[in-house]
Amino acid sequence: MPTIDADAHVLETERTWDYMSESEREFRPQIVATPHAEETGGECWLIDGRLHPKARNVGKDTPKESREMEDIAARIKHMDELEVDIQILYPTIFLRPFTTRPEVELALCKSYNRWLVDIWKQGNGRLRWVAVLPLLSMEKALAEARWAKENGACGIFIRGLEGERLLSDEYFYPLYEAASRLDMPVCVHSATGSFAVHDFFERESGFNKFKLAVVGSFHSVLFEGIPQRFPKLKLGFIEVSAQWIPYALHDLARRFQRKGKSLSKDVLRDSRIYVACQTDDDLPYVLQYSGPDNLVIGSDYGHADTASELEALRTLKRSGEVGAHVVDKILGDNPRTLYGL
Repeated sequence: MPTIDADAHVLETERTWDYMSESEREFRPQIVATPHAEETGGECWLIDGRLHPKARNVGKDTPKESREMEDIAARIKHMDELEVDIQILYPTIFLRPFTTRPEVELALCKSYNRWLVDIWKQGNGRLRWVAVLPLLSMEKALAEARWAKENGACGIFIRGLEGERLLSDEYFYPLYEAASRLDMPVCVHSATGSFAVHDFFERESGFNKFKLAVVGSFHSVLFEGIPQRFPKLKLGFIEVSAQWIPYALHDLARRFQRKGKSLSKDVLRDSRIYVACQTDDDLPYVLQYSGPDNLVIGSDYGHADTASELEALRTLKRSGEVGAHVVDKILGDNPRTLYGL
C-alpha cells in the first residue's frame, strides 16, 4: 500500500509567477532583500504594497532544489529516501492574507495553480496538489476549482479564516456544493486569511493567528451543521496536530445538549472529517475520539515550524504506539479516501 504524505509544501519562487498574463504582470510579487529584519529570514515578498516574510519558515533539512521544485527528480529521490510514495502539495505564500483586491488574488492563484500543474505532470503520479482559489470572487473561484480538478488537483486549499468570514458562513455554500460535486475535499490548513487577526497577533509565535483559526473552524462547521447540509462534502483539518479533538468534541457535545441535540459518537466518520495528526500526539487517547478511519499525517516538507517532522511517516510506521492496522490506515487508506486518490 502506498505511503501518503498528507501535508507537504512547495516554496514559491519567481518562476511561480511566470504564468501570469501580460495584463496581470503589474500584480507580480517581487522579492525584496530585508537583511536587517531577522524575523523575515532576510527576504520578503512584496505583494500589493505589503511585505511578507519569504525566508523565515524554510526547512534547511530539505534540498533547495527540492523544496522550490527546481529539480522534480531530486524531490522524488528524496521521497524515496523518506519511504514516501505520494506527497500532497500545499502552498507557502498563501498561508497569510496578502490582498483585499479580487483582481490581485485571481492573478496569483491562477499562476500558482498552473505552476503546480507543470509540477504534477512531471511527478508521474507521485506529486499531487491542492488548488488555491480566488475566494474574494466566488464565481471565479468555482471556475478555477473546475479547471483544477481537470488538471490533477485532489483538494481545495482554504485558511481557517477567509477575510473576515468564518468557514460556516453562507458565502461558502456554493464552494461546498461545487467541492461535493467535484469530489474534492476542502482542506483547512494552518493559516489565516484575516488581516485583522493576522496583524493583531503579528508578534506572537503563530499559535493564535494560524493554529487556533483552524481549530475554531472545525468547531464552527460542526456546530452549524455544515456536514449535514452538504452530505457529500469531505473536510480536512491540516497541520494543527490532533490533540485538540477531545476538547473540541467535549465542548460541542455540551453545546448540543443545551439545544436538545446530541453529537454522534463517531462524529468525524459521520461528518467525513479528516484531521492530520503528529507523531508526538497522544494517539491512543486521540483515537478514542477520532476513531481509526479519520486521521492522516504529514511531514510539512519544506518548512521548519512546530509541525515540521521530515521523518514523521517513517517514525509512525516504526513507533509501535498504535496497532499496525491503524498505522496502515493513517499512512494509506485514510489519505487515499480524503484526497480521492
